[in-house]
Amino acid sequence: MRTINKMKTDNGVAGLTILLSLVTMLFVIGLLVMIFSLMGGELRDATFTTTSATVTNETDAWINTTTFTVDNAEAQDFASFVVTAVYNNSDGVLISAGNYTVGATGTLTNATTTTWNDVNVSYTYSYGAENTATGVMNDTTVGLSGVTDWYDIFIVIGSMVVLILLTVIIITAISKSGLMSKASA
Repeated sequence: MRTINKMKTDNGVAGLTILLSLVTMLFVIGLLVMIFSLMGGELRDATFTTTSATVTNETDAWINTTTFTVDNAEAQDFASFVVTAVYNNSDGVLISAGNYTVGATGTLTNATTTTWNDVNVSYTYSYGAENTATGVMNDTTVGLSGVTDWYDIFIVIGSMVVLILLTVIIITAISKSGLMSKASA
């Protein structure tokens, strides 16, 4: 019995397996970075410490035909907004609570036809404060998301490996074809 040794040859696909492996590796790295960044962001948000704060006489506020939003309404986890006093800045008179409505998101809206274009607002609210855990999670997430900055380097190195492999295959094929004569020393 005669056995035939069958070798698999990939004619015309020099370096394709390496290139596909590189593309797959970059995809998997990107997927892992995305997953860990999302998880890190959620962990960061979950570790905020709830803190209460009081603001006395926030200036440049108004109660007129448009809605005023207090300065601290953009704080992380802004909640429990309670207005304690609103004073007309021109004469120092306390404006009664029936003249405005308070929104949970830190807004004051006029409830009457009278307008006050310059008032001082005092209020309390709670918010999520940064702590050591949030700082660590933020640094970790930023560090992980920086991995994608290396993608262009991975692509250049992978392309160089494929080109070198292709060059070696071409040189080997030319030398085996007999087109090159062997030089004598």
